[in-house]
Amino acid sequence: MTINRSVRFFAVEKLTFIYILITTLIILLLKPDFQVIKDLLRVRLLLASVIVFLAYFNSIKNWWAIRFARFAIIGGMLVYWYPETFDINRMIPNCDHLLAGMEQFIFGFQPALVFMQHFPQHLIGEVLNLGYLSYYPIIGGTSLYFYVKNKKIFEPFFFIVMFSFFCYYLIYIVFPTAGPQYYFQAIGLDQVGTGIFPKLGFYFDKHQELLSVGNHSGYFSQMVHNTQQVGERPTAAFPSSHVGISTLIMFMIIKNRQYFLMAFILPLYTALVVATVYIQAHYVIDVIAGFTTAFTFYFLGSMVYSLFTRRFLGIPELTAIFMKEPAKVRNT
Repeated sequence: MTINRSVRFFAVEKLTFIYILITTLIILLLKPDFQVIKDLLRVRLLLASVIVFLAYFNSIKNWWAIRFARFAIIGGMLVYWYPETFDINRMIPNCDHLLAGMEQFIFGFQPALVFMQHFPQHLIGEVLNLGYLSYYPIIGGTSLYFYVKNKKIFEPFFFIVMFSFFCYYLIYIVFPTAGPQYYFQAIGLDQVGTGIFPKLGFYFDKHQELLSVGNHSGYFSQMVHNTQQVGERPTAAFPSSHVGISTLIMFMIIKNRQYFLMAFILPLYTALVVATVYIQAHYVIDVIAGFTTAFTFYFLGSMVYSLFTRRFLGIPELTAIFMKEPAKVRNT
């Protein structure tokens, strides 16, 4: 008896390979510092190797722990992919002046600057900062919920979330925006007050100072402040992925009729959306764009998922990579 064992990559792993390829081409096109190129490509090679190894090992041992690890590694890489957008887009001139100017044209002032000034109450600040902190727990919690509850729902759910993240990150790379907390600090509040929004070019390549807002006396306010000081970068303002991804998740929760989960997350989601402007991480325009792109990326992600999960795709030599069915056993 011989066993023909094929390696099956999950749809989200195929998607990750494509993101690695696209961003690698962008990196080589922009030609950043050689050391930066080397570091970025090293991470890509390492991640691709891990994905291939786990997929191959999983074809030998179909253990639940390996399957779970394959999804967990893909999701866990978000903490790397996000700040990496800054390592790439610092080679492109900053575009915050366009967003701030549009905000001024629409509202006649900067909502991100005025919001906290009008609502300095400690309780409001704590509730909104708690909402902002709930972003990754919402993503991880709902993913784990669907993984345990119904894996047929989980795979498309997780794929669409990751597809949307990758779309947002590609936008951040080609359209660098830092958000009010960086841009206002860079140009000075006096210029903001007069409605003057100069171009900064490559300013953030060497300057990454955050605008300090609020007194950070509250527990959750301090947590947000500490988290931003450690992990934030002057990138990823437009569109707001915080709003986009959380809206996408809420939409898929409702679509799958998980109303109890929806009721639990809804207050956190509402606080999160409002907090993005309140803590000056985003312009209002970013929030609107995040909300609308959530639905666009959902429908695009659904179509791509259907394509990636077809039984046969590509030339015969690559059939094993794209096959949906498990390994077959042939008697000889």
